[in-house]
Amino acid sequence: MVHGNFAAVLVLAITLLGAGCRESTPGVASAAPADPAAAQVPTPALKAEPIVVSGPLVVEHEVDIDAQHDGIVASIAVEPGQRVRAGTLLAELDDRQITANLEAARARTRSIEADLKNWEAEAKVMQSDYARAQKMWDAEIITKEQLEHAKFKAESETWDILRVKELLNDAHQTERSLELDLEKTRISAPFDSLVARRYVRAGQQVAKGDRLFWVTAEAPLRLRFTLPEKFLGRMHKGQQVPLASPDVPEEKHTAKVIEVSPVVDPASGTVEILVEVVGASGQLRPGMTASVRLDNLQ
Repeated sequence: MVHGNFAAVLVLAITLLGAGCRESTPGVASAAPADPAAAQVPTPALKAEPIVVSGPLVVEHEVDIDAQHDGIVASIAVEPGQRVRAGTLLAELDDRQITANLEAARARTRSIEADLKNWEAEAKVMQSDYARAQKMWDAEIITKEQLEHAKFKAESETWDILRVKELLNDAHQTERSLELDLEKTRISAPFDSLVARRYVRAGQQVAKGDRLFWVTAEAPLRLRFTLPEKFLGRMHKGQQVPLASPDVPEEKHTAKVIEVSPVVDPASGTVEILVEVVGASGQLRPGMTASVRLDNLQ
């Protein structure tokens, strides 16, 4: 009977031990690490967003042409929208008074030139008389007083020649000044350009400094913008960037960096960049808004 009870207790212990092992198995599995291969997959880096900057397209040659002389506009030779070459006549001021003054100045110059020739001829005669008087003095034919008189006349003619030469020089300067005034009545294009605006009309009185025309070159087109100073080392001359304008969305262009400011504006903490459109500009025009996209600057 004792043996039978002992066998029963042994069976019960074995059963409880097996049950405990089965209960501990799930706990061990849940604590196991994840798949090592899955744990080594890198997180993809976020792609930097491009920077888009906008501004007006400009050209280097773009100026207002002002009147250089007071006067009345005698004629207008061009209209806005017209393309002109350097030196093309744009307008003329009334030049009749200046022309009359110039003709008078030229006549005075001619008169002084004639006087100078006359004085030079007289001076030669006086020099010849003085030379003859010296010989006569050496031969004791004339007195000392007569010799001094001949010398004085010769020297006097020399000083008169110098005086007339100064008058002639002044006459030439007056003539040149009037010629410059006459040139200023002719308003010409300073470079190959497009006449953008006309501010005057024929018959209008203008003063020196009044605006007459606005002319502009059509190329090369440029865009100037600023970037935070942290991007200073990431932009360099020759770098190319895409450029577009909302005014002509169907056109895509390329611009080249032609200037990176070597200094940072201390007030804004920005650096200035200048780009230029490469190749044909298509329908782009000065003054249009355009934008460039800068990738991989973040």
